[in-house]
Amino acid sequence: MLAIGQYRDRHEVVVARIIIPSEHPDNDRFAAECAVWFAQPIMELHSDRYADTWDVWEKRRYLSGPQGALCTTELKKMVRQDFQRANDYQVFGYTTEERKRADQFLDNNPEVILKTPLIANSLSRADCQVMISRKDIAIPAMYLLGFNNNNCVPCVKATSPTYWNRVRQHFPDRFARMAELSRRLDVRLVRFGGERIFLDELPTVTPPEIEPALDCSLLCLAAEASVDAPS
Repeated sequence: MLAIGQYRDRHEVVVARIIIPSEHPDNDRFAAECAVWFAQPIMELHSDRYADTWDVWEKRRYLSGPQGALCTTELKKMVRQDFQRANDYQVFGYTTEERKRADQFLDNNPEVILKTPLIANSLSRADCQVMISRKDIAIPAMYLLGFNNNNCVPCVKATSPTYWNRVRQHFPDRFARMAELSRRLDVRLVRFGGERIFLDELPTVTPPEIEPALDCSLLCLAAEASVDAPS
Protein backbone atom coordinates (compact mmCIF):
# COMPACT_ATOMS: atom_id res chain seq x y z
CA MET A 1 0.00 0.00 0.00
CA LEU A 2 2.92 2.34 0.67
CA ALA A 3 4.23 1.76 -2.85
CA ILE A 4 0.79 2.21 -4.42
CA GLY A 5 0.42 5.56 -2.68
CA GLN A 6 3.92 6.61 -3.70
CA TYR A 7 3.80 5.62 -7.36
CA ARG A 8 0.17 5.53 -8.48
CA ASP A 9 0.01 9.16 -9.66
CA ARG A 10 3.25 8.96 -11.67
CA HIS A 11 3.55 5.41 -12.93
CA GLU A 12 1.49 2.46 -14.06
CA VAL A 13 1.07 0.33 -10.93
CA VAL A 14 0.40 -3.39 -11.22
CA VAL A 15 -0.16 -5.53 -8.16
CA ALA A 16 0.76 -9.09 -9.14
CA ARG A 17 0.46 -12.32 -7.21
CA ILE A 18 2.07 -15.58 -8.25
CA ILE A 19 -0.43 -18.35 -7.63
CA ILE A 20 0.98 -21.58 -6.18
CA PRO A 21 -1.74 -24.12 -5.39
CA SER A 22 0.45 -25.69 -2.68
CA GLU A 23 -0.05 -22.63 -0.48
CA HIS A 24 -2.79 -22.47 2.15
CA PRO A 25 -6.17 -21.74 0.49
CA ASP A 26 -6.77 -18.91 2.96
CA ASN A 27 -4.29 -16.87 0.90
CA ASP A 28 -7.08 -16.37 -1.66
CA ARG A 29 -9.26 -14.75 1.00
CA PHE A 30 -6.38 -12.59 2.18
CA ALA A 31 -5.55 -11.41 -1.33
CA ALA A 32 -9.18 -10.55 -2.08
CA GLU A 33 -9.49 -8.46 1.08
CA CYS A 34 -6.20 -6.70 0.35
CA ALA A 35 -7.41 -5.86 -3.16
CA VAL A 36 -10.38 -4.05 -1.62
CA TRP A 37 -8.03 -2.15 0.69
CA PHE A 38 -5.72 -1.26 -2.19
CA ALA A 39 -8.65 -0.22 -4.39
CA GLN A 40 -6.68 -2.03 -7.05
CA PRO A 41 -7.15 -5.44 -8.68
CA ILE A 42 -4.51 -8.10 -8.17
CA MET A 43 -3.19 -9.74 -11.33
CA GLU A 44 -2.71 -13.49 -10.94
CA LEU A 45 0.34 -15.15 -12.48
CA HIS A 46 1.15 -18.85 -12.57
CA SER A 47 3.54 -21.35 -14.07
CA ASP A 48 2.65 -22.81 -17.46
CA ARG A 49 5.07 -25.69 -16.89
CA TYR A 50 4.06 -27.14 -13.53
CA ALA A 51 0.78 -27.47 -11.62
CA ASP A 52 2.23 -27.06 -8.14
CA THR A 53 5.26 -27.89 -5.97
CA TRP A 54 4.46 -31.61 -5.96
CA ASP A 55 4.49 -31.59 -9.74
CA VAL A 56 7.99 -30.04 -9.73
CA TRP A 57 9.33 -32.48 -7.13
CA GLU A 58 7.90 -35.56 -8.81
CA LYS A 59 8.87 -34.70 -12.38
CA ARG A 60 12.33 -33.32 -11.61
CA ARG A 61 13.03 -35.79 -8.79
CA TYR A 62 14.61 -33.04 -6.71
CA LEU A 63 13.55 -31.41 -3.44
CA SER A 64 16.17 -29.05 -2.04
CA GLY A 65 19.92 -28.66 -1.83
CA PRO A 66 22.78 -26.20 -1.24
CA GLN A 67 21.59 -24.05 -4.16
CA GLY A 68 18.06 -23.82 -2.75
CA ALA A 69 14.76 -25.33 -3.84
CA LEU A 70 13.99 -25.99 -7.49
CA CYS A 71 10.29 -25.33 -6.88
CA THR A 72 11.10 -21.71 -6.00
CA THR A 73 12.94 -21.27 -9.29
CA GLU A 74 10.26 -22.92 -11.42
CA LEU A 75 7.12 -21.59 -9.75
CA LYS A 76 8.23 -18.13 -8.64
CA LYS A 77 11.44 -16.86 -10.23
CA MET A 78 10.76 -18.01 -13.79
CA VAL A 79 7.17 -16.78 -13.64
CA ARG A 80 8.35 -13.38 -12.43
CA GLN A 81 11.02 -13.19 -15.12
CA ASP A 82 8.50 -13.97 -17.84
CA PHE A 83 6.26 -11.16 -16.59
CA GLN A 84 8.75 -8.41 -15.75
CA ARG A 85 9.99 -5.66 -18.05
CA ALA A 86 13.53 -4.34 -18.00
CA ASN A 87 12.62 -0.90 -16.64
CA ASP A 88 10.09 -2.03 -14.02
CA TYR A 89 10.40 -1.03 -10.40
CA GLN A 90 9.77 -4.26 -8.53
CA VAL A 91 8.33 -3.78 -5.05
CA PHE A 92 8.91 -6.59 -2.57
CA GLY A 93 7.52 -6.79 0.97
CA TYR A 94 10.76 -7.44 2.83
CA THR A 95 10.55 -6.18 6.42
CA THR A 96 13.35 -4.82 8.59
CA GLU A 97 14.12 -8.35 9.81
CA GLU A 98 14.79 -9.37 6.20
CA ARG A 99 17.48 -6.91 5.11
CA LYS A 100 19.87 -9.79 4.40
CA ARG A 101 17.25 -11.52 2.25
CA ALA A 102 16.76 -8.31 0.27
CA ASP A 103 20.51 -7.95 -0.23
CA GLN A 104 20.77 -11.59 -1.26
CA PHE A 105 17.93 -11.14 -3.75
CA LEU A 106 19.77 -8.22 -5.35
CA ASP A 107 22.99 -10.23 -5.51
CA ASN A 108 21.15 -13.04 -7.31
CA ASN A 109 19.04 -10.73 -9.51
CA PRO A 110 21.24 -7.74 -10.42
CA GLU A 111 18.97 -6.82 -13.34
CA VAL A 112 16.05 -6.01 -11.01
CA ILE A 113 15.31 -2.46 -9.88
CA LEU A 114 14.24 -3.43 -6.36
CA LYS A 115 12.13 -1.25 -4.06
CA THR A 116 11.58 -2.26 -0.43
CA PRO A 117 9.24 0.32 1.14
CA LEU A 118 8.84 -1.60 4.39
CA ILE A 119 12.59 -1.54 5.00
CA ALA A 120 12.75 2.09 3.86
CA ASN A 121 10.15 2.94 6.51
CA SER A 122 11.80 0.69 9.15
CA LEU A 123 8.69 -1.46 9.44
CA SER A 124 8.86 -4.88 11.10
CA ARG A 125 6.64 -7.89 10.53
CA ALA A 126 4.71 -7.06 13.70
CA ASP A 127 4.13 -3.51 12.44
CA CYS A 128 2.69 -4.85 9.21
CA GLN A 129 0.45 -7.34 11.00
CA VAL A 130 -1.00 -4.56 13.14
CA MET A 131 -1.58 -2.31 10.14
CA ILE A 132 -3.44 -5.14 8.41
CA SER A 133 -5.51 -6.01 11.48
CA ARG A 134 -6.59 -2.37 11.84
CA LYS A 135 -8.14 -2.67 8.39
CA ASP A 136 -10.16 -5.62 9.72
CA ILE A 137 -8.18 -8.03 7.57
CA ALA A 138 -7.21 -11.25 9.33
CA ILE A 139 -3.59 -12.25 8.86
CA PRO A 140 -3.05 -15.38 6.72
CA ALA A 141 -4.02 -18.65 8.38
CA MET A 142 -0.49 -20.07 8.39
CA TYR A 143 0.58 -17.46 10.94
CA LEU A 144 -2.45 -18.23 13.11
CA LEU A 145 -1.43 -21.91 13.04
CA GLY A 146 1.96 -20.96 14.50
CA PHE A 147 4.12 -21.02 11.37
CA ASN A 148 6.79 -18.35 11.07
CA ASN A 149 6.29 -17.95 7.33
CA ASN A 150 3.40 -18.18 4.91
CA ASN A 151 5.14 -20.61 2.58
CA CYS A 152 3.84 -23.60 0.65
CA VAL A 153 2.72 -26.60 2.69
CA PRO A 154 5.14 -28.19 3.10
CA CYS A 155 8.23 -26.11 2.36
CA VAL A 156 11.25 -28.28 1.51
CA LYS A 157 13.67 -25.51 2.52
CA ALA A 158 12.65 -26.02 6.16
CA THR A 159 14.90 -28.17 8.36
CA SER A 160 13.41 -27.43 11.79
CA PRO A 161 11.85 -30.33 13.74
CA THR A 162 9.30 -27.87 15.14
CA TYR A 163 8.28 -26.86 11.64
CA TRP A 164 7.85 -30.42 10.42
CA ASN A 165 5.96 -31.50 13.54
CA ARG A 166 3.67 -28.53 13.01
CA VAL A 167 3.06 -29.71 9.44
CA ARG A 168 2.36 -33.20 10.79
CA GLN A 169 -0.08 -31.71 13.34
CA HIS A 170 -2.09 -29.51 10.97
CA PHE A 171 -1.55 -31.18 7.57
CA PRO A 172 -1.03 -34.90 8.28
CA ASP A 173 -1.78 -36.00 4.70
CA ARG A 174 0.84 -33.66 3.25
CA PHE A 175 3.36 -34.71 5.90
CA ALA A 176 2.81 -38.37 5.04
CA ARG A 177 3.09 -37.67 1.33
CA MET A 178 6.39 -35.82 1.81
CA ALA A 179 7.73 -38.51 4.12
CA GLU A 180 7.12 -41.08 1.37
CA LEU A 181 8.51 -38.87 -1.41
CA SER A 182 11.65 -37.89 0.51
CA ARG A 183 12.34 -41.57 1.23
CA ARG A 184 11.88 -42.40 -2.45
CA LEU A 185 14.29 -39.62 -3.47
CA ASP A 186 16.67 -40.38 -0.58
CA VAL A 187 16.50 -36.85 0.86
CA ARG A 188 16.81 -36.21 4.59
CA LEU A 189 14.89 -32.99 5.03
CA VAL A 190 14.93 -32.47 8.80
CA ARG A 191 17.85 -31.76 11.11
CA PHE A 192 17.48 -33.48 14.47
CA GLY A 193 20.08 -34.13 17.16
CA GLY A 194 22.82 -32.61 15.05
CA GLU A 195 22.24 -34.78 11.99
CA ARG A 196 19.93 -35.06 9.01
CA ILE A 197 17.16 -37.64 9.28
CA PHE A 198 14.15 -38.76 7.25
CA LEU A 199 10.77 -37.32 8.15
CA ASP A 200 9.41 -40.71 9.18
CA GLU A 201 12.25 -40.91 11.74
CA LEU A 202 11.26 -37.63 13.43
CA PRO A 203 9.79 -38.11 16.94
CA THR A 204 6.22 -36.91 17.15
CA VAL A 205 5.98 -33.89 19.42
CA THR A 206 3.03 -31.50 19.34
CA PRO A 207 4.47 -27.98 19.00
CA PRO A 208 3.14 -25.35 21.40
CA GLU A 209 0.49 -23.06 19.99
CA ILE A 210 1.89 -19.62 19.29
CA GLU A 211 -0.19 -16.46 19.24
CA PRO A 212 1.26 -13.90 16.79
CA ALA A 213 2.80 -10.99 18.70
CA LEU A 214 1.06 -7.82 17.51
CA ASP A 215 2.74 -4.65 18.69
CA CYS A 216 2.77 -1.47 16.63
CA SER A 217 5.73 0.90 16.88
CA LEU A 218 5.71 4.67 16.34
CA LEU A 219 7.08 4.02 12.85
CA CYS A 220 4.05 1.85 12.18
CA LEU A 221 1.76 4.73 13.18
CA ALA A 222 3.64 7.13 10.93
CA ALA A 223 3.36 4.73 7.99
CA GLU A 224 -0.36 4.29 8.61
CA ALA A 225 -0.80 8.05 8.57
CA SER A 226 0.95 8.31 5.19
CA VAL A 227 -1.15 5.49 3.74
CA ASP A 228 -4.42 6.99 4.96
CA ALA A 229 -3.55 10.57 3.99
CA PRO A 230 -5.67 11.91 1.11
CA SER A 231 -3.84 11.93 -2.24
